[in-house]
Amino acid sequence: MEGIFGAWGRVLRGYNPLLSIELTRECPLRCPGCYAYGEDHLGGEVTLRQVRDLKGQELIDGVLGLIDQHKPLHVSIIGGEPLVRYRELSELLPRMAALGIHTQLVTSAVRPIPLEWKSVPHLSLVVSIDGLQPEHDQRRAPATYERILKHIVGHHVTVHCTVTRQQAKREGYLKEFVNFWSDQEAARRIWMSLYTPQIGEESEEKLTPQDRQNVISELLALKEHFPKLQMTRGTIRAYDEPPSSPEECVFAKTTTCVSADLKHPITPCQFGGKPDCKNCGCMASAGLISFKRYKLGGHVRLSPFLDASLQIGSMSRRIRERFRAQPREDI
Repeated sequence: MEGIFGAWGRVLRGYNPLLSIELTRECPLRCPGCYAYGEDHLGGEVTLRQVRDLKGQELIDGVLGLIDQHKPLHVSIIGGEPLVRYRELSELLPRMAALGIHTQLVTSAVRPIPLEWKSVPHLSLVVSIDGLQPEHDQRRAPATYERILKHIVGHHVTVHCTVTRQQAKREGYLKEFVNFWSDQEAARRIWMSLYTPQIGEESEEKLTPQDRQNVISELLALKEHFPKLQMTRGTIRAYDEPPSSPEECVFAKTTTCVSADLKHPITPCQFGGKPDCKNCGCMASAGLISFKRYKLGGHVRLSPFLDASLQIGSMSRRIRERFRAQPREDI
């Protein structure tokens, strides 16, 4: 509860409690459907591969500067592939933990994960895996199953899979996936998102409405038999009724997303471009929507209180930015 009230307080003061940083533009993978390298991810004028990439002390200072500016409770480190900057992360992660920040690092596990990171407080390692080995190895080479299983030894990781149409079409596919990773000692929990397309996108990855219903039903059933599938029923059900726009999405409204130059904002959410919100499958969004729809005592929804907090926070942010922009003598 302390974390919830802390986040609520930051919202009221006009600070987003969540910060998402694309740590680097570099990645040895070329995954089909990767939103980060889309032409419109950063608005169309520049792509992730074209922004200036920071390294060394400049990157360390830049990330700490962003944290000082935005004062987040939780930071997501994404990419590109964050492990490309493992040296900088080995200095950053303990310093972020010392600030009381909870950090989630999302990686393909294409290279070894430093064992000393296991002792860093408030750090969660999330390994992205695109289905079972044959499909995953084809889509995400060189981050193959063989490398992942080798590189996560000695760690406790969250396995995250984004469900695509190719997976949804095959009966029993998700059960086989969850069963395999439930048997892996290093896998502490399993998360499942649904593929989120851009507006107007027609691709092999995009789920049909029937696919979506089938996946939701299957995840609800799997949750009863696999304890490592750590998603609430409310989160899974929220996939059936995602927010209709970024303005309705709690995750989009409470997260600041920044690209690899630590300057370019990613809007309206971490997907960038023009995400098809009506077909959103973001687990973070679903989780916060579930929280927003929660009823205190089974009767009173949290949504009015959260909406009011966001409005107050927006006003606080505008006032702070106006005073910051004024010459000192005029304040």
